[in-house]
Amino acid sequence: MDRIIQSPGKYIQGADVITRLGDYLKPLADRWLVVGDKFVLSFAQEALQKSLVDAGLACEIAPFGGECSQNEIDRLRGVAESAHCGAVLGIGGGKTLDTAKALAHFMQVPVAIAPTIASTDAPCSALSVIYTDSGEFDRYLLLPNNPDRVIVDTKIVAGAPARLLAAGIGDALSTWFEARACSRSGAKTMAGGQCTQSALALAELCYNTLLEEGEKAMFAAEQHVVTPALERVVEANTYLSGVGFESGGLAAAHAIHNGITAIPEAHHYYHGEKVAFGTLTQLVLENAPLEEFETVAALCHTVGLPITLAQLGIKTDIPAKMRIVAQAACAQGETIHNMPGGATPDQVYAALLVADQYGQRFLEEWE
Repeated sequence: MDRIIQSPGKYIQGADVITRLGDYLKPLADRWLVVGDKFVLSFAQEALQKSLVDAGLACEIAPFGGECSQNEIDRLRGVAESAHCGAVLGIGGGKTLDTAKALAHFMQVPVAIAPTIASTDAPCSALSVIYTDSGEFDRYLLLPNNPDRVIVDTKIVAGAPARLLAAGIGDALSTWFEARACSRSGAKTMAGGQCTQSALALAELCYNTLLEEGEKAMFAAEQHVVTPALERVVEANTYLSGVGFESGGLAAAHAIHNGITAIPEAHHYYHGEKVAFGTLTQLVLENAPLEEFETVAALCHTVGLPITLAQLGIKTDIPAKMRIVAQAACAQGETIHNMPGGATPDQVYAALLVADQYGQRFLEEWE
């Protein structure tokens, strides 16, 4: 199997970069459709439009309808074609960005992505998750290319609730462990081949950055200010984890996250919060050294990520619920089968209970 790495055409990050947006977009097209979250447009539209006008670019602003559905994509395509737009800029959260990527794909035009939070590693990926108009999962849309530009204004990211940055740390935390597992098993990644040394190195750098800078970055996020630590963690959450997961591979942590979504009590927790517990469970599955487990648990606890089932709202009927999680995590096609030797529902069930017990003991000792 070939080894493949893929990434966005250009990644740009900095405080107030939205004021320089036009300069970065100018090489791609003259007329842009801007698909933006209504809340984000309420405070960013003026600076965004000025930047584009100053660069000699025209734009049509299209507030996002709220759901990344085929009907919404088709609606926006009509707006873009009526305005003769030759490229798409998505600004906002995950569903807005996925819609912009899908829209540009169907129009066969360039796309730029401007995430306003650093809670997941999705902005850099060649993937859109499509839902029905009512918000139910429809399908994964695998795109032939990653975004042409990913542009992150860290001042805007710092203005978001700190819990979102912590959720991004939880998502990014899994990157190294899942890529390491895929490298050991020779699994096929979302890039369509085996993990490269480059992707593995980026995944490990992601983990080391979170260990060194995570707590400091959370202090900055809580004060809504930009510091060097916050800059580094935003890059880890967005770019290092984005390239790392796509070209390094997913394994148990994300499959366990998917299993946890079957438990109603956990529905209102963020993706990265559930992935963090999935990472601890993967370490139990791997029989990782206790020191490694303790390091990961300490980072999670320090930045406010869950390390027990109770912290994910799951407090009753634990054995029965973990059977459900384990069964779902091991469904056909799940990424847990990328683990060296695979994993069975019984093994995952045991790992879930042990990870939870360890988390409880860690909290008792921490206090």
